[in-house]
Amino acid sequence: MAPPPPASREAVREARLGDVWSNELNDVFADVAPYYDRANNIAALGQFGNFLRRFMQLVELRPHQKVLDVCAGTNAVGIALLKREPTLEIHAIDRSAAMQTVGQQRAAELGFQIKSNIGDVHALPFPDNHFDVVTLQFASRHLRVREVFAEIRRVLKPGGRFHHSDMLRPRNPIVKRLYYSYLRGCLGITGLIVGSGPAAVQAKQYFMDALELFYTAEDLSILLRELGFVDVRVDTVFHGMIGFHRATKAG
Repeated sequence: MAPPPPASREAVREARLGDVWSNELNDVFADVAPYYDRANNIAALGQFGNFLRRFMQLVELRPHQKVLDVCAGTNAVGIALLKREPTLEIHAIDRSAAMQTVGQQRAAELGFQIKSNIGDVHALPFPDNHFDVVTLQFASRHLRVREVFAEIRRVLKPGGRFHHSDMLRPRNPIVKRLYYSYLRGCLGITGLIVGSGPAAVQAKQYFMDALELFYTAEDLSILLRELGFVDVRVDTVFHGMIGFHRATKAG
């Protein structure tokens, strides 16, 4: 599948993936919620925790800040932030009640409070200029990116920071071919190890398509600037397979 040009990418992603987004993803994440973190670590060859630590190292925090974690899943990001700065007020939003149930259990076991919201991240239920920091990790491939990033900019305070991390589409064609070959194999093997249910098994091709139609690190930086973010920076690992973006809402 040839990736669409950046100018038309959102329209192409909507046409090819929109039905899955609307009708199937809730079932997929309800299926994977109990073993989501374990499956990610297996697929990442034990490096998932390192990716999270790398992401957290780039998030600048001050005591008592108000933070929103978008597509919070099992609250891995919120918990990691509270371990760094326990005075933070953390809000989590995710469309999957099953994922947030697991996330709330994990937070409670550690004595942390994370305010959970179940809803559509394309229309964030928060007022303008409300958060000091917004985070989003490993979920943008499943979203209408321009809509969500615009909403994130809206709810950030002037001078607030948006921190984003996800698997990206490598620019180098050789790296991309090797990367995709590995992912096709590991998705099946990981599913067998963790005992994936039918919804997750049937979504295997979707996960590959979502990555193929996604952005490179450079493309995502351009999109952030087009939406009005400033001071956009990106670090990548593994030749652009994973990116860590930081962007600021102008004061």
